[in-house]
Amino acid sequence: MGRYIARRIFFIIPVALLVSFVTFMIIHLIPGDPARILLGEEATPQTVAALREQLGLNKPLLEQFSLWFWQLLHGNLGESIQLQQPVLQAIVQRLPVTLELGITSLFFSLLIGIPLGIYSATHRHSWVDWLVNLFSLLTTAIPAFVLGLVLILLFAVVFRIFPPGGYVAFSDDPLGNLRDLLLPMVTLGAGSIAVNMRQIRAGMLEVMGQDYIRTARAKGLSEQTIQFTHALRNALIPLLTIIGLQVGAILAGTFIVESIFLWPGVGQLAIQSILAKDYPTVQGIVLLSAFSYMAANLLVDISYVVLDPRIRLDK
Repeated sequence: MGRYIARRIFFIIPVALLVSFVTFMIIHLIPGDPARILLGEEATPQTVAALREQLGLNKPLLEQFSLWFWQLLHGNLGESIQLQQPVLQAIVQRLPVTLELGITSLFFSLLIGIPLGIYSATHRHSWVDWLVNLFSLLTTAIPAFVLGLVLILLFAVVFRIFPPGGYVAFSDDPLGNLRDLLLPMVTLGAGSIAVNMRQIRAGMLEVMGQDYIRTARAKGLSEQTIQFTHALRNALIPLLTIIGLQVGAILAGTFIVESIFLWPGVGQLAIQSILAKDYPTVQGIVLLSAFSYMAANLLVDISYVVLDPRIRLDK
């Protein structure tokens, strides 16, 4: 397994750099000038040209990317054009907020989706199974930005139970943090609930028809023991792959959800940086997202071995 992990880490680096290069070239195609955005429309052409030279924006694109890459090799993601601070510092300051939202949303989707999938599989063709499948269809069809606005309208405007947005750190106010977290967490995790539920349902239905399940029933084991000890463990293996893919979806979803609920995380920083054409910050966030996504998939591959010792990764 050690050789497999080293090989995967080796391949993460060129893939992340390729993603960064493509993003760098694409964002330069967006109309607008960062120097003009910083100085405003009233700035003279001479002032804008001086700032462009100061920021290195007057150099060819390949030269700009080469300079950024050289800084990256020395552990420096560059200076944020918009914030006038190191990009790494800007990301690290906002990363805990995004991690809190992303991790809780993932666990929320698993906490709801797995029990619903198990119950739906063990009560196949019942009215509960029908309702669960209808629920999964609705949560999959509703985009995150629509669901977020609906939740704000219902629970913040009509019923006034939760605030419409904002963020309070857990260390400052635990209850306030939980109150601010609930609506964004549900918005970001709702789409993953349906995916997890349907995957567990399909996996359980397939496993429950295997010979070893019939053997376990013949031995007189209880249905709960068969479902949770023998069937669920094998049904979870395909779900791990889905979880790895959901990390990417959650990373992308934080961009929208943090903007809707005014969370000061990396997602909101990314949106602000794209609008301001803050190239170094966008590059740093893309690099972080690429590494996070590939690291999550590496952990998923390692988890296969834990759930099924027959799987060998070094082959």
